[in-house]
Amino acid sequence: MFEGGKIQNISLSNNAFIGPIPKSIGNCSDLIRVWFDGNLLIGDISESFGLHPKLNFVNLSMNSFQGELTDKWGKFKELETLIVSQNKITGIIPRELGDSVMLHHIDLSSNMLVGNIPKELGNLKAMLKLYLNNNKLSGPIPKELGSLTQLLDLDLSNNKLNGSIPATLAYCRPLVSLVLSHNDLDHEVPPEILKLTQLTKLDLSHNSLVGGISSEFQNLQSIEFLNLSHNHLSGTIPSVFVGMRSLTFADVSYNYLEGRIPKCNAFPNASMLEGNKGLCGDIVGFKSCTISIKHKHVRSLVIVLTILGALVFLSTDIGLVICYEKRKKIPKTEVFREEQQSLFCITNFDGKALYDEIMIATNNFDVEFCIGEGTHGTVFKAILGSDKIVAVKKLDSQFQKSNDRSFVNEVTTLISIKHRNVVKLYGFCSHARHSFLIYAYLERGSLKAVLDEENEAMRLDWSKRLNIIKGVADALSYMHHDCSPPIVHRDLSSKNILLDADYEAHVSDFGSAKFLKLDSSNWSELAGTYGYIAPEFAYTMRVTEKCDVYSFGVLTLEVIKGQHPHDLIAVLLSPFSEKVDSKDLMDHRTAPPSLQTKKILESVIMVAIECLQTIPERRPTMEHSLTS
Repeated sequence: MFEGGKIQNISLSNNAFIGPIPKSIGNCSDLIRVWFDGNLLIGDISESFGLHPKLNFVNLSMNSFQGELTDKWGKFKELETLIVSQNKITGIIPRELGDSVMLHHIDLSSNMLVGNIPKELGNLKAMLKLYLNNNKLSGPIPKELGSLTQLLDLDLSNNKLNGSIPATLAYCRPLVSLVLSHNDLDHEVPPEILKLTQLTKLDLSHNSLVGGISSEFQNLQSIEFLNLSHNHLSGTIPSVFVGMRSLTFADVSYNYLEGRIPKCNAFPNASMLEGNKGLCGDIVGFKSCTISIKHKHVRSLVIVLTILGALVFLSTDIGLVICYEKRKKIPKTEVFREEQQSLFCITNFDGKALYDEIMIATNNFDVEFCIGEGTHGTVFKAILGSDKIVAVKKLDSQFQKSNDRSFVNEVTTLISIKHRNVVKLYGFCSHARHSFLIYAYLERGSLKAVLDEENEAMRLDWSKRLNIIKGVADALSYMHHDCSPPIVHRDLSSKNILLDADYEAHVSDFGSAKFLKLDSSNWSELAGTYGYIAPEFAYTMRVTEKCDVYSFGVLTLEVIKGQHPHDLIAVLLSPFSEKVDSKDLMDHRTAPPSLQTKKILESVIMVAIECLQTIPERRPTMEHSLTS
């Protein structure tokens, strides 16, 4: 196929080529640049190339190459870029790779590499981008990486690295993005790292880091994204976060933090702070920092009045009126015989009996029965009677004493929604001590949990994923077009999609939902989960159904890719970016789709991209999305 030694560039990207690279490529002694990415190529990567003294650029990503990287790659003295991500490469990273001193871009991500990161990579003084994420690398991060003084991006996430974060990384002064999440790193965050003033992204989440969050974080004046979640950090959140003007996202959830929460725009909602039992502040879901004993009676009165107000609102809501009118003719002895044998009638049930039964079933909301977190509350599993399992969402105490109407929103919204892809509400209880909602229990939990767990994600084949997307679209279309007035969820995310035993999707957590008044401007407070919020809502605060459409676009790509698309959204929408192949957007943990399924997925991806349009008017309606 490749005859003659004068061929310098071979570009075969994003085709459907199958099989190994022809051996005749070894005849191309003048070869400089190679693009074989985005195909179905196979074979042993160690046998795919000969010795090409002028080789400068190699991109073999998104194929099915196997085998190991050998010391041969250290003999390409002109090599500047080596990209072999998303293949099936095994073995170790050869230390001889450090001999290719011209290398400035290495991407070995999403393979099955094992062993240590060789310290010899510190010899690559021209290195700008180093991606070793999504492998099975172990051992410490070599301190020699601090010698990469030109480094801009370093991603070592999703490995099994241990030990401390080397302070020598502070010598990589141009570093813009440092991602070390999902490893076994421990010790404190080195203060030297906090002198990297060019950093815009720092992700240290899902490790075992200890110590406090230092006030030295204020040195990161360029930081936009900061994730310290799921560690063992303690102490308080420093007030310096308030002055970090560029910081737009900060996640410190699931640590051991305590004290007052700074009033910082980087915490758009309580989910960025949850899992820290000692925090307090003026954010819904957290206790107040200033409640004193003398205010207890006043607080009790506020709780009582809030509950009474909620009940008054509920009694006048049209959904409750309809429900009451429908059921008032039913004798109380038949209240448990309604359609599908629901445990509780929304308007006719013995509140005290329900309250006592839930208390017994959850052992007074013991942590042993906790199965997750939701908007304004914690979700518990309860077995009622002999075999009826329900999910009970207990409202946070801080929320119960507030004037927030999200509890009322959730009840009245779910009363008015009757759809197979919306979580079923069995009942509710307003009580001076505990208020809670009782839902159908869905066995597989949240979509996010399924996608995050390797084995569960592998079982989520393309048929199931497409059905999940369709189920969510069905639910939103019903809410937007079949309910009067229309209902906007406002917090659609993979955390709020629950899956039953058959992987059927159910939209949940309606605490932020809003009934649209078609004759008003629908201004509202900020609601939603970071990464899913429509861009216009952040600065206009105007709620429309197109906010849900944007979130649906993000969610659709997440289901197909297996993870949140993050920066890929901007790439997909930019007219100046190179076309992204659909294979780049598909979860490689799932078996490749058939040709017919691939065409369907590509069509769904196109709809998702339309949903992500920056201008709301350009997004389709959910009704149109279903027919696309």
